[in-house]
Amino acid sequence: MGEDMTALLLAIARENADLRQQLATAQDMLMETAIDAGDLHALIEAVQAERDAWREDALSVRRWPGAMPQSESGRVGSGDLAGWR
Repeated sequence: MGEDMTALLLAIARENADLRQQLATAQDMLMETAIDAGDLHALIEAVQAERDAWREDALSVRRWPGAMPQSESGRVGSGDLAGWR
């Protein structure tokens, strides 16, 4: 092999090693992102479940007449607490 061919093969080997390192770094970042996405998905589901529970509580209070005070305007929670017992 000539000197030029050896230099070319060495340059290709270096580039290949650099690209492999970049690929490994990108794969690590991708795994971290996937784990974070899973954690966020679980958190979103927990928040949605809590929201649904609060919503159901609010709806169940509305179903029972007299459970919440109403102002003269008929709006629940309008600031008029005189009827609260």
